[in-house]
Amino acid sequence: MSAPEELRYTEDHEWVATREETLVRVGITEYAQDQLGDVVFVDLPEVGRQVSAGDVFGEVESTKSVSELFAPVDGEVVAVNDGVADSPELINSDPYGEGWLIEIRLDDPAGLEALLEAEAYDALTKG
Repeated sequence: MSAPEELRYTEDHEWVATREETLVRVGITEYAQDQLGDVVFVDLPEVGRQVSAGDVFGEVESTKSVSELFAPVDGEVVAVNDGVADSPELINSDPYGEGWLIEIRLDDPAGLEALLEAEAYDALTKG
């Protein structure tokens, strides 16, 4: 399983898709959902919450474990995917699509430069 080229990644297995210059969508990678197993619950932040890169912004609970979610960039949470709150299994079935978690309005778009490109993320997960 290769990481989609158009996304950026964190070492904590979150992906980031640029929607607009200062707006990104965040989710967990296919690798992460595979490691977690069947996702049964997701705890996401309130819209309006400020996050800093590395901050815990929520949790994903699976049949195997509970994992914290880490903000990949600095900014304000401007949207939360209510679909995954109602149907957490979307994270397993479509991690890069319907299984997205939050959208963040970036404090500084340059923060994206610190994230991994697909090739580097693939190397991390195969290492």
